[in-house]
Amino acid sequence: MGKRLITQRRGRGGSHYRSPSHRHLSEASHPRNDSGVGKIIDLVHAPGRTSPMALVDFDGNKVYTIAAEGMKVGQDLQVADAAHLRPGNVMPLGSITEGTPVHNLEGAPGDGGKFIRTAGTSGTVVSRGNKVTIMMPSGAMKAFDPKCRGAVGIVAGGGRTDKPMGKSGKKFHTYRSRSKSHIKVSGVAMNPVDHPHGGGSHQHVGVASTVSRNAPPGRKVGRLSPKKKRRK
Repeated sequence: MGKRLITQRRGRGGSHYRSPSHRHLSEASHPRNDSGVGKIIDLVHAPGRTSPMALVDFDGNKVYTIAAEGMKVGQDLQVADAAHLRPGNVMPLGSITEGTPVHNLEGAPGDGGKFIRTAGTSGTVVSRGNKVTIMMPSGAMKAFDPKCRGAVGIVAGGGRTDKPMGKSGKKFHTYRSRSKSHIKVSGVAMNPVDHPHGGGSHQHVGVASTVSRNAPPGRKVGRLSPKKKRRK
């Protein structure tokens, strides 16, 4: 039978895992292609994000964007096809030279940025051609359309994990902004009614921890069975 797992409760929303979006500053999308040159007027903390955000003024139009390491107030930020390789500048991936660190990459041209947005992370441009190959923070290689835009540099706030939370309340409010639970309880520590791995005279899984990919949501815990090998 299905179990009331935390992942299921988070999907349903409610008072436990509702993100306080009224405190969030803005979507971290790239400015429009015709924005030109703007000036960074402030660097601010963004609740719900691991990185700070930069407030950029484009001739009276103020927008928020993800801050990069090396950004400073008063700096010019370019959004152009042939911008300088300076932290924060936005340009198509096809125009960025190999070996340049990039972040906030678009998955499709014009979507505003979907990949590499966590504090302290960056990808690296490996090769350019019909597709632009990016080495992701995980080490995986991913191909992008050359028209997809990205920001130059490393996402700011990379030292956030060096400072401990200090107390439970700080961790509670930090995770609440991200609509997550700050408590992680292992399945073997639960009761049988709460998790498929629960129960027993001592903490152990008790059943095979590898489950079928066709298992119902309440049973799909532990290690998923591998995909069948297919000939290319």
